[in-house]
Amino acid sequence: MKSIRVTVWNEGRHEKNNENVRRVYPEGLHAPIAAHLKEHDFDVRVATLDEPDHGLTEEALKETDVLVWWGHKAHNEVRDDVVDRVHRRVMDGMGLIVLHSSHFAKIFKRLMGTTCSLRWRVADETERMWVVDPTHPIAAGLPPHFDLPREEMYGEFFDVPPPDELVFVSWFEGGDVFRSGCTWRRGKGRVFYFRPGHETYPTFFDPNILRIIENSVRWAAFNGNDSVVPQVANIIQPLSAIAPK
Repeated sequence: MKSIRVTVWNEGRHEKNNENVRRVYPEGLHAPIAAHLKEHDFDVRVATLDEPDHGLTEEALKETDVLVWWGHKAHNEVRDDVVDRVHRRVMDGMGLIVLHSSHFAKIFKRLMGTTCSLRWRVADETERMWVVDPTHPIAAGLPPHFDLPREEMYGEFFDVPPPDELVFVSWFEGGDVFRSGCTWRRGKGRVFYFRPGHETYPTFFDPNILRIIENSVRWAAFNGNDSVVPQVANIIQPLSAIAPK
């Protein structure tokens, strides 16, 4: 069976200039995600913002079944022509997994058509992730809920279109809640937004988080008949052609 081809894209800026981030992710935020996927028989490559074409050339994207995206401080540095390129691939069937602060990534805002704004607070709060759709493939193998001891709070209102499916909801010890795991279909592609992943916390080493990312990649790689977009044709005829004689 052919391996699912995954590109793990990381902005790669915090690790270069923030010692706190380097201490947690010495090989980059993408490293534990890529390592986990490789261990589970995915065909994985890594790309970063400062590579030519941000590592997302036409050829690279054609060889990508699912793109995992983490960005934060340099959304505006992502070239618009590369965003166009990624958008076309999603519409053609490439899956997209959008992590944490990538809610403001150009590609996610393009696909959602909204501001994608939210409330946030960094206060070392415990996050409890509730599985609200235990039948969904992305929730496979998870307990009913699990805790992240420290995370950045994201709170409602989250300005995105109503998700096709809501898989996870987070509660924070400050009392806020957030729709933390949402899916959408765009063209032939599947999109999953997953909230956790602040750069100064070891979230991407958590087994449940890695399981969710793994599950979401398998889900997003699906490109069967139920994601095929039908061709639309104008079949309206002049009234004279259909009016009774």
